[in-house]
Amino acid sequence: MFTHTALASLNDLEMQVYQVVIKQSENVMYMTIRELADAAGVSTTTVLRFCRKMQCEGYAEFRVRLKLYLEQEQQPPIHYGVNEIVSFFKSINNDEFKHLIAQAVAHIIDARRVIFVGAGTSGTLGKYGARFFSNIGKFSSHIDDPYFPVNSDMYKDAVAIILSVSGETPEILRLASQFSLHRCKIISLTNSENSSLAKIADFNLSYHMPLIRVNGGFDITTQVPVLYILETIGRQLAQYLPK
Repeated sequence: MFTHTALASLNDLEMQVYQVVIKQSENVMYMTIRELADAAGVSTTTVLRFCRKMQCEGYAEFRVRLKLYLEQEQQPPIHYGVNEIVSFFKSINNDEFKHLIAQAVAHIIDARRVIFVGAGTSGTLGKYGARFFSNIGKFSSHIDDPYFPVNSDMYKDAVAIILSVSGETPEILRLASQFSLHRCKIISLTNSENSSLAKIADFNLSYHMPLIRVNGGFDITTQVPVLYILETIGRQLAQYLPK
């Protein structure tokens, strides 16, 4: 029901509706459209747009299809933290997502080096990505300091893989702009393809997970999808590299 194509079409407000549906799916079946709109902090018009993007004529049909979807799952209730991961893997279990991975690999194959860029948790994942790609034989490095001085030699025949949950971190956008200015190809991994970073990039992959922030704004949004995407790209890339 919640395919990668459908999720990719959602704007930020519609994504808020999706997050409520995923976290409170058992309750949403019995909510009125107004109650769902209030729970998501959006208008009923936004809920209707969300329903149509889920291939439903209206809210009534969406509730019926959601009920059938949950019944088909035939699994006991689980914590939404697991449920959201399961939902992600189901949304990418299709040829469309395989094609997106193949496109990412095509962008990387001919590059002489891969530069992973990120800050905070994304910086840690960038370091992991650089090691993973180096393990398969693709020369890679990482930048986890957004103020790292980038010289012109770094751009030559390189691909920058830039990681950012929000895709709006000013320092990361500044680095992305430098790469773009010097015609270095950019692949971005963000939570939403509507972010500024995704729009700067030559190619973007999004994972559409509920944003979770604690303690005054610290981001603890799951990064399991990012690890999976990086490893999947790396394993496919390895098939084209000299043994």
